[in-house]
Amino acid sequence: MTAEVIAARGLRVSYGKVEALRGVDLSIAQGEIFGLIGPDGAGKTTALDVLAGVLEPSGGAATVLGKSPRDARDDVGYLPQQFALFADLSVDENLAYVAGLRGVPRSEYEERRERYLRLMGIERFGGRLARQLSGGMKQKLALCAALVAAPRILLLDEPTTGVDPLSRRDFWRVIKSLAQESLTIAIATPDLEEAERCDRVALLYDGEVRRLGTPAELSAALGLDRLEIRTRSIVAAERAVAALGDGRGIEDVQSFGDRLDVLVRRGSEFDSVLGDELARAGVAVASIERAGPTLENVFVETLRELRPEPPFVAFPRSRPPRPVGGVAIEARGLVKDFGPFRAVDRLDLTVSYGEMYGLLGANGAGKTTTIKMLCGLLPRTEGTVMLGGQEHDLRSPALRRRIGYMSQKFTLYEDLTVRENLDFYAGVYDVPRAERARKIAWVLESSGLEGHGDTVVGSLPGGWRQRVAFGASVMHEPELLFLDEPTSGVDPLARRQFWRLIEAFARDGTAVLVTTHYMDEAQHCGRIALMAEAHKVAEGTPSEVVASVPGARSLDDAFVAIVERAGSRAA
Repeated sequence: MTAEVIAARGLRVSYGKVEALRGVDLSIAQGEIFGLIGPDGAGKTTALDVLAGVLEPSGGAATVLGKSPRDARDDVGYLPQQFALFADLSVDENLAYVAGLRGVPRSEYEERRERYLRLMGIERFGGRLARQLSGGMKQKLALCAALVAAPRILLLDEPTTGVDPLSRRDFWRVIKSLAQESLTIAIATPDLEEAERCDRVALLYDGEVRRLGTPAELSAALGLDRLEIRTRSIVAAERAVAALGDGRGIEDVQSFGDRLDVLVRRGSEFDSVLGDELARAGVAVASIERAGPTLENVFVETLRELRPEPPFVAFPRSRPPRPVGGVAIEARGLVKDFGPFRAVDRLDLTVSYGEMYGLLGANGAGKTTTIKMLCGLLPRTEGTVMLGGQEHDLRSPALRRRIGYMSQKFTLYEDLTVRENLDFYAGVYDVPRAERARKIAWVLESSGLEGHGDTVVGSLPGGWRQRVAFGASVMHEPELLFLDEPTSGVDPLARRQFWRLIEAFARDGTAVLVTTHYMDEAQHCGRIALMAEAHKVAEGTPSEVVASVPGARSLDDAFVAIVERAGSRAA
């Protein structure tokens, strides 16, 4: 049996009256990749802080390599969520600084620096300042810093949040190779596709371990199958499935851009009658396929057993929905140059009212720059833009009141309360005073923050802050909605609520342009475009993009293949 190197028995951590961990038991073997998943506030970061020796438990015991976590710190590499690189130091200077703090001998440092930078694929960027790195490269540098002391244990707290699929694949290639060298890795992640790559997974909720096992074991124990229904008539398909009722063994229904996922009890014959029911409803179906449940299905179904699912709270509109159809956002030949560097090159795109359009790409591909140009926040070098029927005066106050924008960088004021932030944005967007209380109450309820309006935003976990930021961006009922990575760092259950809200706005006629690094999220969009090297390199429904790449089994596979192909052409 492989030796146990991390153990927790009855681990408890309390912050005043709040119990972050409530009797956690864990055992992690040498060379294992162990995943921690759970909703925001479940205790994942607290558990890693204890194992890293930076937080003393309130009760119970933890051992790392047979010692207390504090005594084992020299053998532990820890990459926390908020790893602080020095922006004005180079890659080499950042790495040398950390090596000095950890007492790494100079001769060993040089060897490890060369090895890990090469392993991460950033060996050519030793002289580049940290602030000039893409998000993916920053995370790779942070991992190098955690490894430079040659630890036997590696603790990673959401290391790939905000990292594109290509960089995430490279990141996991490195993690897998390190595990093969008997390095033990414990990783907390909100991305359940990543968690599928772990040897074992623990699902934390309310400070306790609720599920533990391999991803395959957890999925099999669910006792459900997943039906993938591919159709362009998603709303009609949802209605037809709902009309069948749950007597057929339906456990869950989730809509995507051109696909409906239906969870049914294993052994049910639901799929045998589904095609006939959809045909009677006049829904044209491309295919119905039976597949195994995902780890996200396990996550959601487990949480449903533990607490009532938050109800969907309809947005309190003061105006009737806009009719679906007609061009809402259009760009032709869009170009943005920063000196000699071209960030966006000859981009064409069109988004209709009522459409969710996803913009995907590697870090630095030009997505955020595109959104900022379309919103009028950044002047374009060339090209034309049409927003809501206007091609001129795109910065006018009247047009801005028709636009909602949630930026990639968190835009709320962290030293103000939730209610103060919402009241401020209601004023900025000219929400009538008679409607403000109702709109603010909706944001609090839909965010799960009822009774917490007077909480200072800076004290909230990232997932809750993102929910408040989304609410602030839509209180004025925008016709055009720009969302730049709105769910980065948000747990899967909260992401599901996010997308239900976004879909509701789209179905009421709002044109939505969204960027995301989560490929499962991108499938919620009716159409997607992939950007690479400043160009649009693919466009279509999620299924069409996957079908365009021979051998691709998922949107993640297609993304990596298309971006790599575009990179080789540019080279």
